[in-house]
Amino acid sequence: MAAAAVHLTMHGLDLRRSPRRSPAIAARRLVVRVESKLEEEKREIVVKRKKGPLYALKSLILGFNGSKNVEYQGAYKRAVEKAEEIFFSVVTQVGRYVFTMMSTGVILSIGFQLSGGDPQMNTVIWYSWLGGIIIGTMIGSNMVLEEHCKAGPRNVVITGSTRGLGKALAREFLLSGDHVVVASRSPESVQETIEELKENIKAGLLVAKGKDKMRLSQAKVVGISCDVCKPDDVRKLSDFALEEFGSVDIWINNAGTNKGFRPLVQFTDEDINQIVSTNLVGSLLCTREAMRVMSEKGGHVFNMDGAGSGGSSTPLTAVYGSTKCGLRQLQASLQTESKRSKVGIHTASPGMVLTDLLLSGSSLRNKQMFNLICELPETVARTLVPRMRVVKGSGKAINYLTPPRILLALVTAWLRRGRWFDEEGKAVYAAEADRIRNWAENRARFSFTDAMEMYTENTWVSVFSLSVVCAFIILSSSSGT
Repeated sequence: MAAAAVHLTMHGLDLRRSPRRSPAIAARRLVVRVESKLEEEKREIVVKRKKGPLYALKSLILGFNGSKNVEYQGAYKRAVEKAEEIFFSVVTQVGRYVFTMMSTGVILSIGFQLSGGDPQMNTVIWYSWLGGIIIGTMIGSNMVLEEHCKAGPRNVVITGSTRGLGKALAREFLLSGDHVVVASRSPESVQETIEELKENIKAGLLVAKGKDKMRLSQAKVVGISCDVCKPDDVRKLSDFALEEFGSVDIWINNAGTNKGFRPLVQFTDEDINQIVSTNLVGSLLCTREAMRVMSEKGGHVFNMDGAGSGGSSTPLTAVYGSTKCGLRQLQASLQTESKRSKVGIHTASPGMVLTDLLLSGSSLRNKQMFNLICELPETVARTLVPRMRVVKGSGKAINYLTPPRILLALVTAWLRRGRWFDEEGKAVYAAEADRIRNWAENRARFSFTDAMEMYTENTWVSVFSLSVVCAFIILSSSSGT
């Protein structure tokens, strides 16, 4: 009892000063006082930890508010936290850029001094810089091309893969010589898709040559019916993949539904239940199952991004947007939860694809916008699959609609009018069967231009560095002569 009294006294609570009450009441009030004191100490520790420029800035902004309204303070707090996130992201990118510029600037200065400081060497410097960009891009692209070709048969599971983007993804993986499991709720659709993809493989083998033909000969497609909303079906899907291929390297959660464009009040209970079950619950169940089967050998899981995933508003598709926003939260949670896991959790963003999911319930105005930024499933799959095959680590975002593509769409908007739909909203693009008729001939191999696009997407810094090194070598050689 004495030891307990000493411990409580250290926290500012003295038993000897407590008034006489019944033992039960006294004990209960003592516990409350102890918990209150401990909570106060925790808050003091947290405040001490938060001292710093950003915390001071946040306190200043919140102080200027002047309102005691909790709702307003909460809004300001969220705004400041978002500003901090953007600030740190910008600082990181600018920091990398400044570091690279300073490092390469030193190299250029040394090279210029070795050349004797002749102003006429400026032309040589710029030409060598341009040459370095070209050489760096070619070398990097060749590395990507070799890595893609060496990424020998992948075992791939794709849900919702009997039509649209899912089927196009399956076809592209098969083109690379991979083993693919297609899955859908309809057994008939699964069987039809398997037969169609097998015919595509045969057509590809007729025109492929050398290594491409050998790679395509390894391609294999199987399938099973699966309702991703049902845990038993998802387990059967993974067991089927393991039985057929022995392991799973890539799992793509592509199954999704939208139910058209209309206000929330017009969605039925069944509509809401099906959208949430397929898009969110289905992805949760499949991600969990994929992580289980990949836990030993490792692998990569891709959840498909969509409108609303970043938290932006999605009028007329509120239910769909909510599920995609939930998937982004799932991604962030799993990133922290599975840091030491062998399984990489990624997102793939196809942008706007001309599929039944997008077109269901779309208006004439929607279709006019689709002309500008929409693409065919085969075009999007051609970009996404090579990146999925060679992805490393975890937390990667593989996007089709990148800022350069958006800029290109805006610049060429006047050329894109009527590309997919005419003024009355009627489709003017070819049916899927006609589009893939020449698929084998047009997509016989992963081209160098594909590899060049992959390399130059996020590695401009390394290209710039190499170009400056080239300038240094040329300048040094010039000074020696």
